[in-house]
Amino acid sequence: MKKILAEFIGTFWLVLGGCGSAVLAAGIPELGIGFAGVAAAFGLTVLTGAYAVGHISGAHFNPAVSIGLWIGGRFDGKELPGYIIAQVLGGIAGASILYLIASGHPDFSLADGFAANGYGEHSPMGYDMTSALVTEIVMTFMFLIVILGATHRNASPGIGGIAIGLALTLVHLISIPVTNTSVNPARSTSQALFVGDWATSQLWLFWVAPIVGAILAGLLYKYLAPNKD
Repeated sequence: MKKILAEFIGTFWLVLGGCGSAVLAAGIPELGIGFAGVAAAFGLTVLTGAYAVGHISGAHFNPAVSIGLWIGGRFDGKELPGYIIAQVLGGIAGASILYLIASGHPDFSLADGFAANGYGEHSPMGYDMTSALVTEIVMTFMFLIVILGATHRNASPGIGGIAIGLALTLVHLISIPVTNTSVNPARSTSQALFVGDWATSQLWLFWVAPIVGAILAGLLYKYLAPNKD
């Protein structure tokens, strides 16, 4: 139960911090943090969350990460359902707090996207479904490769959270223009539930693509470097 609660808190923090930076802070004229700031915010949520609760649950905060670690032989499959449920609920809780805060502004509207992920006309720069699918698979694949490497028993201890946080920042710097960056089905679900309409109809891609990328990374890394001396 402690692991489940830790995953809930960590995913709550990821959505509130990452999506919150996009909704509340990115677009302020002259003072906004911009998309680079949003990318940094997502990385910082994972980095800080990893050091806060990583020793309890492993700091997955993402169903794709849990699945990739399971495929890679790093995580007990019996714990997978509980982790995924906690992550999704944590993300929804984070989005709920964000909505409560953001709706206090007179110009707030869910029609602006609420940091939801999308493709086609809902891509920040108009990228189509194929571009979105490839981007999410490849970005999640590389994110999992970094996670699997940074948390390997032969890796340098204590710095895995830094590498993982920086990797997520880089992933966002690359892919925000394409899909608003998911690589995390829980993060996508939390925002889509509030936006509804197009966001929920496109949500399938932001479950399928990250999970495919995670599975491929888990299989490859298990071959490259089994987690043993």
